[in-house]
Amino acid sequence: MPSAWRLKAPASLGAKLVLILTGVGVLGAAALALLLATVITPSFRHLEDDAVGAHVARTQAVVHDVSAKVENAVRDYGDWNSSYDYMANPTKAFEEESFSALAMVNLDVNGMAYVRPDRSIVIARWLDLEKQADVPAMRARLTDAIARLDFARALKGQSSAGFFVRLGDTLAAVGIAQVRKSDGSGTPRGYVLMARAVTAAQLSTLLQLKASLALDNPVAEVTRTPGATRTQIAVPIPGADGRPVATATYSVPRDLSTLGTRMLILAVVGSSVLLAIVLLALRRMITRLVLRPLKRVESHMGVVRASGALGLLTDKQRDDEIGSLVTSFNSMLKQLKDLREQLEVQSFTLGRSESAVAVMHNVRNALNPISTILSQGLGTGAPMDRALLDRALSELANEDVPAVRRQKLVAFLAAAIESVEQERADRREQIAVGREALHHVLEIIGQQQEAAHERPPLDACDITDIVAQNATIARYSGENSIAFSFPSASHLVMANRVILSQVVGNLFANAAEAIAATGRKSGSIAVTIHNKGDSTEIHIRDDGEGFDPSTAPTLFQRGFSTRAHKSGGLGLHWCANSMLAMEGRLDLVSDGKGTGAKAILTMGTAQLAQSSEIAA
Repeated sequence: MPSAWRLKAPASLGAKLVLILTGVGVLGAAALALLLATVITPSFRHLEDDAVGAHVARTQAVVHDVSAKVENAVRDYGDWNSSYDYMANPTKAFEEESFSALAMVNLDVNGMAYVRPDRSIVIARWLDLEKQADVPAMRARLTDAIARLDFARALKGQSSAGFFVRLGDTLAAVGIAQVRKSDGSGTPRGYVLMARAVTAAQLSTLLQLKASLALDNPVAEVTRTPGATRTQIAVPIPGADGRPVATATYSVPRDLSTLGTRMLILAVVGSSVLLAIVLLALRRMITRLVLRPLKRVESHMGVVRASGALGLLTDKQRDDEIGSLVTSFNSMLKQLKDLREQLEVQSFTLGRSESAVAVMHNVRNALNPISTILSQGLGTGAPMDRALLDRALSELANEDVPAVRRQKLVAFLAAAIESVEQERADRREQIAVGREALHHVLEIIGQQQEAAHERPPLDACDITDIVAQNATIARYSGENSIAFSFPSASHLVMANRVILSQVVGNLFANAAEAIAATGRKSGSIAVTIHNKGDSTEIHIRDDGEGFDPSTAPTLFQRGFSTRAHKSGGLGLHWCANSMLAMEGRLDLVSDGKGTGAKAILTMGTAQLAQSSEIAA
């Protein structure tokens, strides 16, 4: 291990010092971060625990206040002489006055009941406060709860008590009080009970945060479940015997924990930046005293590598190893300069030849439809035999021809005229396509003349229109029947329209050749366009012969072709270079032989302002 370290260690003293300082800085930053983490994180975690505890205490206080309000209301009825007299002699007038909807709305309670000491019910009612209508189902649940309730145990020796009871799927705050005289004298004659339904919305309003009530499987004690950004809190709601009958659950943001984390990050980053500044100052001193001569050589080598300018390194004459290195480096630059001059002469000749070949390749692809149209026109005979037409006309001129025969001759001549018109229409359509292809050739030549030595200007152009135009031309570029599919919606990209049209035309021509190579007479080419933010991808998929994925890296090499009988290999090479010149990219993918291939053009999406100018 020591020998391996010696092999990897820097040879220069300056580099060693820099490495040592960097190591010390990293260790110091790590130790400082650990120290800050042990101080800041626990403090804020403790503050967060206190904040959560305050939320729990407030929830328990709200729960207690809800039951206390019902208890205060029922206590007034328990200490009322009228209630005491009613338990001895129930009257309709008392019930209509004290159990009226108005009275219950004023008390803000949904349920009321008078219960004898043996827990038999004198009267009970449950009211929907909003509709002021009785709810028999809830009254039944209330009477069932009264039958199960141990009043003496719930009161715990007091004259009144408040707690919570579950009534089916409803949670109710219940208050009970002994019915006795207002001065406390006399034997209690029973109990009066009031209940108010408690909903999650009411609880949320009281807590001023979104809360929910869980009636099933209530928790036995307060639980806190911290998450990434929020803490889930569950607070039990006690029943008559002290055991929970429901759970109030809600979540609170972990603001303090997040603040502590941010402060820790800020402290670590700040201290690290300060330490980095100190180390940078030390490093600058070491660089000035030790590394600057070597840095000058390295910098000049970087300039040579980046710019290609083989200028000699000028420096003060030195007699040490650095001086010897500068002398050797300048000698090498002189030799490279001589070799470059020779290479530039050869490259200029080769580049001019390659550019001409690439232009002719594109012109050949654009002229293919014209050749096909002319071949089809020369190979197609007359749609109708002239002698046969003359014979039909002579028969029509003869008045002795029967009417039936005359009708057939007229129908024959009409069909002949229609056939001639159809042929003329087809010829006009083919001539229009040929004219468009010829216009395309002239554009290629004109563009090559204008921008032979310039980077092509990029403008917003409609790729859908370019695809449609080249698809129309590609249908006539060979003998195979090719079905095209492409989107109709407009998609604007940043490109040179003429060059992009040539690239798309080349790719369509390659796809048509790949389909023909399968031996089939027909095939399909599908074009899809995908917008991905600032870039747009055009996928051109064919069902041709495809290629081995392992050959993908070599497809764009000049002169390479996947088919042995095909010479040249300039099309994809030129297309890839053209896409790079337009700040784009061309990729080819295939799953293997016989599976077809897909060309992917990637280029910038035209901005909104540029798109508006095109539309105008």
